[in-house]
Amino acid sequence: MRGEWQPPLPDMPAPPPARAWRRLSPPEHYEDQWRRLVEAALEQDLGPDQLAETGLDPLAAARGWKPATVTLYSKVARYGGLDLPLPPTPEPDPPTLDLRPLIQVRGGEAEHLRAVCWCAIALSWPAPIAQFRDLRRDQVRATTRRLVVSTDDGEWQVPGALTAWHAWESLRNRFPALAASPWVLPALRRGPGLASHVGGQLSPQALQVTFAKHAVRTALNLRATTPERRRSSAEAVAAGYLALSYDSYRRLALAGGAAPVAARGATRALRSVSRAARLAG
Repeated sequence: MRGEWQPPLPDMPAPPPARAWRRLSPPEHYEDQWRRLVEAALEQDLGPDQLAETGLDPLAAARGWKPATVTLYSKVARYGGLDLPLPPTPEPDPPTLDLRPLIQVRGGEAEHLRAVCWCAIALSWPAPIAQFRDLRRDQVRATTRRLVVSTDDGEWQVPGALTAWHAWESLRNRFPALAASPWVLPALRRGPGLASHVGGQLSPQALQVTFAKHAVRTALNLRATTPERRRSSAEAVAAGYLALSYDSYRRLALAGGAAPVAARGATRALRSVSRAARLAG
């Protein structure tokens, strides 16, 4: 029988880690994250009882998890019933960062154009990753001056994204599977799932990986192409990109003045603005 985790009785030996984890049911909608948490725990020979005692520090040290990742898996563990302390979600570091290189079209490769289009829209429409996953092409309209994003929550003007949008749309219209896809950010290749297909809906995890790859590639491009006289400032931006996640990108866009699309992240963005002002004197 599978169920929720309960603390062991005093002086009772815990079952083997693999068997103990199999007794637990993953939290709904977090099955993939739960599976990865269990895999990381089993690598350290930790069952749920031991993980509740040690926290995620052994897993974070072994896998090199960043603070935001530790926070995510702490939440997943708690959703699954484990009594773990919940660390606060970290603030963006640095508190400000030049995001413009992430929205510049540098070539015609499909993965690059998809990521640039995403970043360009998110700079003025900083929606959570789940909303971008569900964003359909019929919800985005191009005018002569800007994009307009329409959802059930309202309508947003998105300036500065036309170049990226038209470049991405032009490329995808050359491929029938992408042209027929209803999603703004469709899959470019088949994944491991049986239902995965070109043009299908990406998972949140795939989108997180997509953004991280784009940020790293942009950092490498900055280091390779910036003239010597601007090398120091470009190096600082590149270093920020190497550790940048989409959630941090959202908060930086909000801190830069973008209107909130959802409540998530807005409060932390306001704190980032205040912190940046204090640091500036």
